[in-house]
Amino acid sequence: MKPQQVAESYDQIADVWNSDSFNRDNGIKQHERAIAFVKHKTKALDIGCGASGRILDLLMSHGFDVEGLDISTKMLDFARKRHPNTIFHHADICDWSFPHQYDFISAWDSIWHLPLDQQQPVLTKLIDALTPGGILIFTTGAMDTASEKTDAVMGPPMYYSVLGIPETLRLIDRAGAVCRHLEYDQYPELHLYLIVQKNDHQT
Repeated sequence: MKPQQVAESYDQIADVWNSDSFNRDNGIKQHERAIAFVKHKTKALDIGCGASGRILDLLMSHGFDVEGLDISTKMLDFARKRHPNTIFHHADICDWSFPHQYDFISAWDSIWHLPLDQQQPVLTKLIDALTPGGILIFTTGAMDTASEKTDAVMGPPMYYSVLGIPETLRLIDRAGAVCRHLEYDQYPELHLYLIVQKNDHQT
């Protein structure tokens, strides 16, 4: 599936993320752990921000000037209603140009929907978009090797791809960053999150 097809699938189920029954604690304690590594809390970006606004709310509570990005039109419609004063970008992260660098970037349950051949360039681009010492938190599948799949667990078809843990860690190193935390946070489910810090050559 191409990113636009994934967007169309999310358009069909955006109401789930906007409903009162959505678990707004999802990913929050992991983000709190990541924020603890941040030295300068200025600009932050939530990639695949979705409709719930929970990560945006958390980042704002820590004093960040936040922006959101999503490829789903319906998700962004809900997001803008929740945060009318926030800057949102309707874009495909694969070809989006960052307007500036960020002290914190979240890509929670989002970039694993990218085509497999886009995983390496996009992850490198995210690290490049961090300020020195900046933090990236993202999720991936806990696989040992590169893999991809399409399923319909959420209803509409969804595509997923991963580089595999060893290659992901090698890429982080090549991109000039360090993995500060790696955790199977929903074990035995193969849900993995990483906290990555860009090298700060000033320290």
